[in-house]
Amino acid sequence: MKIAYAAMAAAMLAVHPAQAQTAPTAAAQTAIVEDFKPSTLNQPGQQFPQVNSQGYVRFRVMAPDATAVKVSLGLGGRGGTTLAKAADGSWTGTTEGPLDEGFHYYHLTIDGGTFNDPGTRNFYGSTRWESGIEIPAHDADFYALKDVPHGRVEQILFPSPSTGTQRRAFVYTPPGYEKNASTRYPVLYLQHGWGEDETAWSNQGHANLILDNLLAAGKTRPFLIVMTYGMTNDVRPGQPGGLASFDIKPFQTVLLNELVPYVDAHYRTLADQKHRAMAGLSMGGFETKLIALKNLDRFAYIGLLSGGTISLEDVNATPGYRDKVKLTFVSFGSRELEGGRSGPPGGPKVDPRANAEAIKAAGIPSAFYVSPGTGHEFQTWRRSLHEMAPLLFRD
Repeated sequence: MKIAYAAMAAAMLAVHPAQAQTAPTAAAQTAIVEDFKPSTLNQPGQQFPQVNSQGYVRFRVMAPDATAVKVSLGLGGRGGTTLAKAADGSWTGTTEGPLDEGFHYYHLTIDGGTFNDPGTRNFYGSTRWESGIEIPAHDADFYALKDVPHGRVEQILFPSPSTGTQRRAFVYTPPGYEKNASTRYPVLYLQHGWGEDETAWSNQGHANLILDNLLAAGKTRPFLIVMTYGMTNDVRPGQPGGLASFDIKPFQTVLLNELVPYVDAHYRTLADQKHRAMAGLSMGGFETKLIALKNLDRFAYIGLLSGGTISLEDVNATPGYRDKVKLTFVSFGSRELEGGRSGPPGGPKVDPRANAEAIKAAGIPSAFYVSPGTGHEFQTWRRSLHEMAPLLFRD
């Protein structure tokens, strides 16, 4: 089954423009407070980029021979800040307005060429390694690195006969997994978004720290998280066919026939439907809906994070949904819900809250969450995972 481009676009909810969301134009007229500090994601010893207490970002790069330098923010590089050249060959500029709290991708455009900022760390997004900036969040405590017991995130390479390759995944095991040799654990299969890969949830999303902190506070049951690459081809933006050429069936085969059996064979899992969940952000949420609803004998918990919605019509059209699904979790950033509805620009809009309320009224266990003040970005998904995790595997 090939995914129609319009359907995929709806699931992605116009991902690019919403990334690195800035405040309304009026905010740009606010006096900028000169308390800039190096970003927490900077390379060792690098002073720029810098962030101030209001969420403005100041960039500085050395490019003495350049004639034009711009910073492009967000997946796809939409929107940006033009830098000005100084006598020493450095280029400096400050964003017109504050950015949303949390993580954002960006890159430099120097005389028409695309480059990463040597001052900061790189993260895989937009189908390439992009520079990253972190805007301190008022609620960052839930994903902060604390003095609590920590789990492990380890790389695995599993055989994939269907693709003729060895594929990679990352597995989070909770604190105490190595010591409690007789304990078996539920598993969440957690998918990334379009243009990202299996490193996203631990690097950009801090999924491991979120679980560590929840477990330390006694707010969730310990479980494994498995994160793998959700594509089986080399689709790239701008290529003929683009996302329309993405076929879900090969990845479904990788996930169900290769990865799940490998994890169950190599980790102490509770290898049954009621102890297995699937969730994902953006495209990963859409993949979750396509795969999980057709394989309810495998997954009891379903999470769509900015990845579409599940309606009562979906439930009625899916045999076994009412009996087999223990939780339907749907979330969005508040900026994604224009007038309470979501969907691609110019396309059909749906009301995900109304859908969530309808299936709940029909007796389907469900939860709906809206991240305040964020768009289609990682702060939304960090918060969403934090809200969803305590609801999983509550048997």
